[in-house]
Amino acid sequence: MSVVTQIQPALTLVDDDFHSARLLSKMIEAHSGPVPEVIASPAEAEERLAGLAATLPANARHLVIVDLKASSGATRDFVARLHAVAPQLEIIAMSPTLDREIRNGLLLAGATAVFERHADINLYRREAASIVSFWVRTQHLDAVGT
Repeated sequence: MSVVTQIQPALTLVDDDFHSARLLSKMIEAHSGPVPEVIASPAEAEERLAGLAATLPANARHLVIVDLKASSGATRDFVARLHAVAPQLEIIAMSPTLDREIRNGLLLAGATAVFERHADINLYRREAASIVSFWVRTQHLDAVGT
């Protein structure tokens, strides 16, 4: 007997810049993180993630990384909308700076954590490793599958 199930990704990256999304995806994989599902459109991401959140088992975790660059407040606004429709998702916000005002704005919008988007590749690599470490720490030890 065979059972076919659709495996949900453990991580979703919402990024409106193709090259940025590709780089962060590769960095996460290089640090032994899960292969992220990448969604470029915030509207599509909100709809799909709300649907995903509705079907998650009670103790399941799903991490969403948000790195929108359309405007200075795009990431904060998206985090607020996503948190309103799917509060059970773990949301990481990428920010060009970790200044207190910006970081607190992202946290108040519903982000679980805020990481800095660095221009320097070595600092960016370190931040990607920190994201993978955060993902590992948020997992349940009794989780099954990915």
